[in-house]
Amino acid sequence: MILALDVGNSQIYGGVYDNNKMLLSFRRNSKQGSSSDEVGIFLRSVLKENGIDPQLIKQIAFCSVVPDVIYSLKGACTKYFKINPFVLQAGVKTGLNIKYKNPTEVGADRIANSIAVSKLYPNKNAIIVDLGTATTFDVLTIEKDYLGGAIIPGLKISMESLESRTSKLPTVEIIGTKVALGKTTIESIQSGLYYGQLGAMKEICRKLSLECFKGEKPLVVGTGGFSSLFESEGIFDHIIPDLVLKGLLHSLQLNA
Repeated sequence: MILALDVGNSQIYGGVYDNNKMLLSFRRNSKQGSSSDEVGIFLRSVLKENGIDPQLIKQIAFCSVVPDVIYSLKGACTKYFKINPFVLQAGVKTGLNIKYKNPTEVGADRIANSIAVSKLYPNKNAIIVDLGTATTFDVLTIEKDYLGGAIIPGLKISMESLESRTSKLPTVEIIGTKVALGKTTIESIQSGLYYGQLGAMKEICRKLSLECFKGEKPLVVGTGGFSSLFESEGIFDHIIPDLVLKGLLHSLQLNA
């Protein structure tokens, strides 16, 4: 079995795979300052609580956009699993041609998403939209050229910004809504968050298509914790919640 971990700014998203089939997925807050013991005990506990013997884990792969967590996570893997983990970072094989001006600046999660799409849809130009703490857009060509993309504040960041910088606006639940007209303050915030994000995604995807593919429609793949909110809007051709983990698995195979 393989344990794959995506360490984001807000959460650690993990999955256990056997022959490329996901057996378990889980999430944990990725608070900075967690020790290797805290992380290791959590990982073993979540496996045991879901009926998976930690000793069956033979490989661990992870990517991280939080540098402070990498050391603790490596320590947890070696101490609690006796495994030297594979880390998706600069210098490893990806199968992509990174066209960023400085390739080392590209987030490992964005590379993992692009690796997965190049494997799942090898004959497609694609735009990948990952709705997490930030909402990222990544452009991938049929030739497996990673061209770059765009980054905007995610839904949660936008909500927290409203709450922290205004005196009367409350924290609200982030939901999908069918109407733009809010009749309470909470409904108005929810509407603004949802349609603001939707409008930004549509416009950025349209502009990227024009610039990179001469207006020809690429495949648009959605992923990330908030992607399912927009499932009925017709913006995504596919929504794949564990896209980054699939990319990690493929990268692990490439670097075996």
